[in-house]
Amino acid sequence: MSNLPVLGLAVGTIMALTGAGGGILAVPLLVFGAGIGVAQAGPIGLLAVGMAATLGAVLGLKAGIVRYRAALLIAAAGTLAAPCGLWLARRIDNHWLMLFFSLVLLYVAVRTARQALGLVPAVVAQADPPCIRGAGGRFVWTSACARSLALSGSIAGLLSGLLGVGGGFVMVPALQRCTDLAMQSVVATSLAVIALVSASSVIASAATMDWGVALPFAGGALSGMLAGRLVSARLAGPHLQLGFAAVAALVAVGMVAKAVL
Repeated sequence: MSNLPVLGLAVGTIMALTGAGGGILAVPLLVFGAGIGVAQAGPIGLLAVGMAATLGAVLGLKAGIVRYRAALLIAAAGTLAAPCGLWLARRIDNHWLMLFFSLVLLYVAVRTARQALGLVPAVVAQADPPCIRGAGGRFVWTSACARSLALSGSIAGLLSGLLGVGGGFVMVPALQRCTDLAMQSVVATSLAVIALVSASSVIASAATMDWGVALPFAGGALSGMLAGRLVSARLAGPHLQLGFAAVAALVAVGMVAKAVL
């Protein structure tokens, strides 16, 4: 499958340009481009997304914008939930799994489009979020803060194992709602969570993964992340978000058609 590096390149570039949630297109690209099922594509997509997210997280750590204690707590909860998602994915019929994935993808597309058009605010924060930073820029840890972050991680981890998605489309809005972090720090912390949770899911499914498909796809994703970061500052904006939303919606419709026909 000589197109695998190209498909991976597209995923990595989309992640760099649109943020952590862009990796949700990894599985559909594998389903259509490599002709494999959602359950088989999930761990491969996670490997690619996880590698690209790791690069983004490392750069965020160097810039000092990753809240690593919060990322570790969220990832720990996600790591515990991810095997449940993997267990379910192996037992649900591929057609039903594909339909569920398409609904999630369509939700991401609609939400992204609404944000780009200004119909909803890009940041939906609580007036008094449970996780607030102190004078040193670190969170003041409370039981409410820990519960909120752990719950978000559990949901992201379950979807990570079930659908092979990094969970950025869950983590980014969750961090916006329950913390007072700036958007740049939200994305960087989300990438750190994705890297950690993806690693646990990939390790759990390593024995059954098709490495002949996984390695070239993941290599392409890593290259795409590097290339995308070079131009992201020039291209980021509402038009790019609308483009991503349109592609995601088309892919969602295609997955529904593939599942039904």
